[in-house]
Amino acid sequence: MKEIIVPELAESITEGTVAEWLVSEGDQVGKGDPIVELETDKVNVEVNSDYAGVITELLVGEGEDVEVGDSIAKVDESGEGAASSDSGSDKEEKSEEPAKDENKEDKKEEKESDEKQPTTKEETADHDPDQPVASPATRKRARELGIDLSEIKPKDPVGRISKEDVEAAAKSKADDGKKKDSKKESKKDQSAEKTEFDKPVEREKMSRRRQTIAKRLVEAQEQSAMLTTFNEVDMTNIMNVRSDRKDDFEKKHGIKLGFMSFFTKAVIGALKEFPLLNAEIQGDEIVKKQFYDIGMAVSTEEGLVVPVVRDADRLSFAGIEGEIMDVAKKARDGQLSMKDLQGGSFTITNGGIFGSLLSTPILNTPQVGILGMHKIEKRPKVMPDDSIEVRPMMYLALSYDHRIVDGREAVQFLNRVKEMVEDPYDLLLEG
Repeated sequence: MKEIIVPELAESITEGTVAEWLVSEGDQVGKGDPIVELETDKVNVEVNSDYAGVITELLVGEGEDVEVGDSIAKVDESGEGAASSDSGSDKEEKSEEPAKDENKEDKKEEKESDEKQPTTKEETADHDPDQPVASPATRKRARELGIDLSEIKPKDPVGRISKEDVEAAAKSKADDGKKKDSKKESKKDQSAEKTEFDKPVEREKMSRRRQTIAKRLVEAQEQSAMLTTFNEVDMTNIMNVRSDRKDDFEKKHGIKLGFMSFFTKAVIGALKEFPLLNAEIQGDEIVKKQFYDIGMAVSTEEGLVVPVVRDADRLSFAGIEGEIMDVAKKARDGQLSMKDLQGGSFTITNGGIFGSLLSTPILNTPQVGILGMHKIEKRPKVMPDDSIEVRPMMYLALSYDHRIVDGREAVQFLNRVKEMVEDPYDLLLEG
């Protein structure tokens, strides 16, 4: 009988939730066949069977949490798992009678064991090296405690396993069990903190992704000195460029010209001038990144995800728009891979598509900067000649980690983004 365990899922991911079993007990599986879908902090992944045979037991149910290394199912490689499980109860009944006699024999063996235990290398020379050396009494105690003798490292120099070794192994196993139980209890305690209402309510368990989002957002505020600065940008020139070129752009590239490519280019230009916004803290070091992998916050039904556009500084406007459309579609279809989400040096989020006029975005740690775009709204603006015009305006918000980014740099960074967005020619030259 073989056990299927949860493999290493990805860097920094140590646990998941059983979203759906793809097999049932009694099903025949081949080596490499997917058997279960796990929901992790970021994406759903399938776990494949390491063995070919029959699924004899599913050890965890859907909705239960598992950790890397946990056993989740058992496979009978002989292919007779279903039959053996059906006949298991008959075998147990038949074995009850011999068990009574075995108990009597064990008592005799226990009395004689101390006199007949091998104590020297010569006495154990004819013993099978693959089998652990232990007295009948020790073997009995191991059976009682559910300990596999082959997994015990004996203290005896000749390799003989003693009762003390078995007891120590059992204690270690019990301690591990207590740790797991304590985790379960802490989860129970959290779930027990419920407020009862006199009026009807509906309770729904948070998905693992939503739990992770909640945890990460709290951690971002606890582990960073987060501050937000604001500015506003006149969208007139970009809207004119977009209006004049959008048809030709779509015909040539097969994709629409949006605002995100303009802001991505502006962010990259500003990051080159203010590299601390493209850095992160590791211990007592500041790591300034020499690449521009820009995260794009995408809202899905299961929660916010931040897929990354790699080497955005090397992409054209069409390339950026294409990458953004691709990762957004994959996010909404649940097709993102871990590679799509890992890394990133700076993040852009656009709450304006939902009608947000102003907000303070939370850092996507360990990044130290995130730009928030908002709704375009026509507002009166005083022009350089003191005339007043109605202009399409957008508020911008930059949240940053004050531990390494000073207010001066943050304000100048955001002002530089504003300048490039308002002047498309400057954007083309610098972005």
